[in-house]
Amino acid sequence: MKNERSIQAIKLLEKLIATPSFSKEEDQTATLLAKFLTDQGVEVHRELNNVWAFNQQYDASKPTILLNSHHDTVRPNQDYTRDPFMPTHSEGKLYGLGSNDAGGCLVSLLATFLHFHKQENLKYNFCIAATAEEEISGTAGLEYVLPKLGNLDFAIVGEPTQMHLAIAERGLMVLDCVARGRSGHAARNEGENAIFKAIEAINWFNTYQFPKVSEEFGPIKMSVTMIQAGTQHNVIPATCSFVVDIRVTDAYTNEEVLEIVQQQVDCEVDARSTRLKPSSIAKEHPIVQAGIQLGRNTYGSPTTSDQALLAIPSLKCGPGHSARSHTADEYVYIEEIEQGISLYIEMLNQIVK
Repeated sequence: MKNERSIQAIKLLEKLIATPSFSKEEDQTATLLAKFLTDQGVEVHRELNNVWAFNQQYDASKPTILLNSHHDTVRPNQDYTRDPFMPTHSEGKLYGLGSNDAGGCLVSLLATFLHFHKQENLKYNFCIAATAEEEISGTAGLEYVLPKLGNLDFAIVGEPTQMHLAIAERGLMVLDCVARGRSGHAARNEGENAIFKAIEAINWFNTYQFPKVSEEFGPIKMSVTMIQAGTQHNVIPATCSFVVDIRVTDAYTNEEVLEIVQQQVDCEVDARSTRLKPSSIAKEHPIVQAGIQLGRNTYGSPTTSDQALLAIPSLKCGPGHSARSHTADEYVYIEEIEQGISLYIEMLNQIVK
């Protein structure tokens, strides 16, 4: 059965690669995934480009495990030497856009879900959710689906981690800042230069250290990444705007970081969004301990995923390697998918039976 599930998963991944599914354009892969599950005798739910299902023995009195990954992809970059939509096998690798991020994870989680789908007397329910718009942090993907899934106990989010255990993930917050002065003629030393006010604030962002430091990530990282001021050489600028990229750790919430910034800097500060939150799961959690017992390492992930949208404990774990994501001639090893399915099942067996 294990080998059959792997072969089935790889064939599904080949079909996904061959079907373009850029963010917001995932209609065809959503149809493909819904048909795949329906053909396996699973009752499927679909809204927009999201597909989800529950195990056959679902019991509302039991806690539920969410298995989630995404089926959208970025657009192929100009350095591709292979057809990104032509699934190709070579030297144990399966090439194609989305093979590593996150097709291998998705088909491995689907195989895992099907393994448990009809089993009776499990301690947990299972929910599989193949969702859209992850690559653009969109609102019509997992965020849209979550309210429809009922109470969830914890989640496994499929992203390429070499099947190691990302027990924490940085959040992301982008700030739009405006320092305000007063315009005047440069030759007459008039006005109040907003650039100098912005420099003071930028220096604060560059040097401030938050008191609490994450065990997994260390300090919060703040980077000023864009700046704009002035209209012509002889006019003192009245405004200077700049953008700050903040990678928030599990030591703070996004809202706490925003409040500290607004109290400390002498400029207007607006967050584009606070929805991409830092996330974590306790190292003592049974699913993490199950992975550790199988020789998997724990770490903090510097990248952001749909895990940021979850308010429940969540573990990011999946076959493939994060360094291959969004690269030309993307690939995943067949062996990684086989190992991924096996490890997912072994980890979950330790807690659901």
